[in-house]
Amino acid sequence: MAELSNQLMAVTVLAYLAAMVLYAAEYAFGSKSRIGRAAVRPAKQLVGAGAPVEDDVVPDDDDVVEAPRPDRKAEIIGRVAVGLNVLALLLHLGTLVTRGIAADRMPWGNMYEYILSATFVGSAVWVGILLRRPAVRHIGLFVSLALVLLLGAAGMIAYTPVGPLVPALHSYWFIIHVSTIIIGSGIFLVGAVPATMFLIRDGYDKGKRRFPYSLGKNTPDATMLERLTFRLHAFAFPLFTFGALIAGPIWAEASWGRYWGWDPKEVWAFISWIVYAGYLHARATPSVKRTVATWIALLGFATMLMNLFGVNLFFSGFHSYANAGGM
Repeated sequence: MAELSNQLMAVTVLAYLAAMVLYAAEYAFGSKSRIGRAAVRPAKQLVGAGAPVEDDVVPDDDDVVEAPRPDRKAEIIGRVAVGLNVLALLLHLGTLVTRGIAADRMPWGNMYEYILSATFVGSAVWVGILLRRPAVRHIGLFVSLALVLLLGAAGMIAYTPVGPLVPALHSYWFIIHVSTIIIGSGIFLVGAVPATMFLIRDGYDKGKRRFPYSLGKNTPDATMLERLTFRLHAFAFPLFTFGALIAGPIWAEASWGRYWGWDPKEVWAFISWIVYAGYLHARATPSVKRTVATWIALLGFATMLMNLFGVNLFFSGFHSYANAGGM
């Protein structure tokens, strides 16, 4: 089963890579289709003598509709890309299941398995978004790129052979704590993509044409991207809060006799929590620009990457098990 999991892992990366290529083809050659753009119904205006007319009206969700039908070739390419994305998700699930069977436990015991699980959650969330809002399909190029990079990093620098859990992980809190962290992290991963594309599209709308703002030409409407960013982060934050600051300390007290020990991973998890809380506060503050709030969200994702790679690879502590393997 362990060897089957490794083989499925390789096929999964190839499937995501193929989906990425097709997303890129639609993005590059299907620009006239504007599938990623959102057409906005004309704002409702008062009719009558002296009635004011507003030029800048921010559409609400009900005012955002999909653009006219794209050209046929781009539509076919996009649909095949989505199909490959779904296939990759199923292969990804198979990788995790066979890994868990081989280890006779939940496949969350080391850095390699954590990345596999978090990226699976991210991929599943992305497919759910596609089913609900097909108009954002163009950013699939960047979601699949992130998945390929993270899975590639997992295979090259974090791979750990199947083995038993270290004694400290033998607890029902292992499932509670790690599962909520994985789900929250996977959603934060997907949330970082529309956040990045919002900043790019916003810059493009303001007349910036140098790279990377030139990528904003065929991306979805900036308002849609910003709303999607907020909703993903607002959903993930309570899960991350529970996993990192409630379940984690409870498990730490049961295993090590203290709730908090300023372990490097604990410290960086707290830093991530502070930054994401700052993003949600900034997003809810009218005086803070949406671009500023979005930069804070991306800073939060950078701290998550630091916790995942920097802490596991370069620091030692209670959470460091078997080289880069521990969570």
